[in-house]
Amino acid sequence: MNTFMKRAIELAIQNVHEGGQPFGAVLVKDNQIITEGVNELHINHDISGHAELLAIRRAQSKLKTTDLSGYTMYASGEPCPMCLSAMYFSGIEQVYYCQTVEDAAIVGLTKSKEIYQDLKKDKANRTLAISQIPLENMHENPMKLFQEKN
Repeated sequence: MNTFMKRAIELAIQNVHEGGQPFGAVLVKDNQIITEGVNELHINHDISGHAELLAIRRAQSKLKTTDLSGYTMYASGEPCPMCLSAMYFSGIEQVYYCQTVEDAAIVGLTKSKEIYQDLKKDKANRTLAISQIPLENMHENPMKLFQEKN
């Protein structure tokens, strides 16, 4: 196990001792730790307060960019769909994780596994009802506005 994964595990263990969940993350570039995070749901009552997301937010704020191309994420646990999506959006190019969503489910942390399973279904059959309300002709189209401005 390399130094960065060891650090992610240390963060996860420390977070459990402080009343949180067993998740830590380290964002790395050029063999240097840029930012770290642990799940802070128990502190800020914010469902998006996952270790990976916090490491990403901190790096983007610190570096004044949303582009994290060339960065690598080390996470104590397999990223949930929300965190994985943020990694795609930010351009992170490599992710390493230690424990799987199945490992998390065994100890009662089942949500990631459930969401991954749900996302495999057709939209109409997913647990979360999702429906489109189309834009009406009388409204300005934000997508076209964006296209015009860019």
